[in-house]
Amino acid sequence: MKKLRIGFLLITDHADPLRDRTYIENEDAAILFFCVRSYDEGEQYARALAAIGCDTIELCPGFGNEGVGRIQKAVGPYVPVGVVRFDIFPPCGADRSPDWFQMR
Repeated sequence: MKKLRIGFLLITDHADPLRDRTYIENEDAAILFFCVRSYDEGEQYARALAAIGCDTIELCPGFGNEGVGRIQKAVGPYVPVGVVRFDIFPPCGADRSPDWFQMR
């Protein structure tokens, strides 16, 4: 089975992709993770990830609809772009954790 290559982008105000990056690899997958400051920087890094052969690019929820569209346009139609999804995301202002956090 071919090893899956995944690019992951997180957008934050104080990111420095030259500093805020990591690489994780096991027998099944290789993940290249970068923090970026803006949609423009996200487009630049997404194009680079696609150019080196990432099979897919995953985005944090902070990219929103506009950012996701811009990243997909930047990498073209042949590299799938996905978005991490939360039903309730406490760091973004939810007033309580999901019920499943309470179950044990």
